Amino acid sequence: MKPIPAPLQRNAVLLLVILITTVTTSCSRKITETGKASYYADSFDGKRTASGETFHQRQLTAAHKTLPFGTRVTVINIANGKSVNVRINDRGPFVPGRVIDLSHKAASKLGMLNTGVANVEVKYKKPKKKK
Repeated sequence: MKPIPAPLQRNAVLLLVILITTVTTSCSRKITETGKASYYADSFDGKRTASGETFHQRQLTAAHKTLPFGTRVTVINIANGKSVNVRINDRGPFVPGRVIDLSHKAASKLGMLNTGVANVEVKYKKPKKKK
């Protein structure tokens, strides 16, 4: 049996590293989205959300376009590093480029009340697949 030439060995190792990296990152349950966050106007307080519950601006809740209701996410204000944990209970935002709409209390904790919109990271885990 002939030995494998060194260039082919390096290529095989590189291919293996790429394969392992792809499999582990695609199987990871941790997701990070980046984009803009805004917060609900006071006029929405007391109205029904898409989940059927009543919106209260003093709770730590948020709207997301696709995440299941009840999903807990961490939102980080990129400008100041402040973070808050919120629960998804509504659908939105419906403005291009925005990834999440926050309650007034959540926006306050992120220090974005004066600006109204902030660049954020939204971190969460994909739900486990049911067997």
